Amino acid sequence: MSTDRFTGPAPRLVTAGVGLFAEAAAAQGAAVSEVDWRPPMPGTVAHLARVMADPRRQQANAEALSRIVGTEAYLVDVLPAGQTLGLADRDFLHAGPPIDWPRASGPLRGALMGAAALEGVVSEPEQAEQLFASGAGYSLDPCHHHSAVGPMAGVVSASMWVFVVENPATGRRTYCTLNEGLGKVLRYGAYSEEVLTRLRWMSRVLAPLLQTAVRRHGPIDLKAILAQMLQMGDEAHNRNRAGTLMLLRELLPELIDSGAPSSDVAEAVRFVAGNDHFFLNLAMPACKLTLDAARDIPGSTVVVAMARNGTDFGIQVAGTGDEWFTGPAQLADGLFLGNFTLEDANPDIGDSAITETAGLGGFSMAAAPAIVRFVGGEVADALAASRRMYEITVGEHPMYSIPVLDFRGSPTGIDVTKVVRTEILPQINTGMAGRLAGVGQVGAGLVTPPAEIFPKALAALAQRA
Repeated sequence: MSTDRFTGPAPRLVTAGVGLFAEAAAAQGAAVSEVDWRPPMPGTVAHLARVMADPRRQQANAEALSRIVGTEAYLVDVLPAGQTLGLADRDFLHAGPPIDWPRASGPLRGALMGAAALEGVVSEPEQAEQLFASGAGYSLDPCHHHSAVGPMAGVVSASMWVFVVENPATGRRTYCTLNEGLGKVLRYGAYSEEVLTRLRWMSRVLAPLLQTAVRRHGPIDLKAILAQMLQMGDEAHNRNRAGTLMLLRELLPELIDSGAPSSDVAEAVRFVAGNDHFFLNLAMPACKLTLDAARDIPGSTVVVAMARNGTDFGIQVAGTGDEWFTGPAQLADGLFLGNFTLEDANPDIGDSAITETAGLGGFSMAAAPAIVRFVGGEVADALAASRRMYEITVGEHPMYSIPVLDFRGSPTGIDVTKVVRTEILPQINTGMAGRLAGVGQVGAGLVTPPAEIFPKALAALAQRA
């Protein structure tokens, strides 16, 4: 056999996949260029090729990103949910994609039972089970279908009050209830008399005080606060301490000058200052407002909503209208309160993943390394999580910069095609509700969506390509 073909310059190789090939070739003197490539999710090749070839895709995604980062979000009012969202006393909104009572998780059932008692539909929360099981005499609809978002169980009923967030350029508005705090609260499925008493005080005292303060102050730029939060160690999902204090700084003079009894003002200030998560319920509608601006862009593969109802995890995409793509909600991996264990936890629940969808939360964990003490892991894990999210997004948010990453903009605009191509799933920081109605919060941790929802969205995009 001739050996002439083995003489001359050393071969130059391009390798993809298993690193062993590159290492072996380099050890034998070859010049090796490694390509970071992995096979796409099984069964997606044909749909992926069709969507990737859609000539509208790149421009559509650029437009979606431009709308997300360019949309303003201002707190402009605080109003009763009934008059604002058109809810009667038997109308209830919930977090996540659509669901009915038979499939509802424990924390969602608990929150609905508590809300029914709050509205006087029943005298005791337990009596509401019969009403909801009957399937008649009430309405149950996702918050997202009413321009609203709800943390955890996300239940909204008529007598609750909501923050009103507006884009001044278009007048579009989004809404979210006021944050109750942690532990035994309605949004985690607790419905004891203590929970209902707190909610009644929030509607009777706290919300009207905030309404007066916001109206006296004028619109508050929420995106400016969110940007500053990332510089101060918050990521706007499970860490909102700086955001809460900045909000209180804005409103405190107006609260003092409101003319309300000093005891009410003191109690309201004490409640907000003692609730590090109070600003979460403003971060969420602010994120929804910016993402809703990117809806209904033909050809776009950008995710505009991620939401969970405790049973299903659903996403919506800019190029597929209001269609939900769902799979089973996953159990979070994290830290537990007291003697609770994984067996006590319900699968992931809540609309709060709207923060990750907008580039905050788990996507900006690198800006909030202290978050690992709440959700588990190491500081290096927070940095790695944010870096990984750049691989599945269409761009960066120029306002939301991450100091430890040399002030790089947060990864923004989850791209269905990139998730399918890389098999990297969005990283979400989340609280954990007890799986039984009435228990409340049992922990906090990290979770990802079920992988199968992204091929479902890709198939729908392929039909429209």
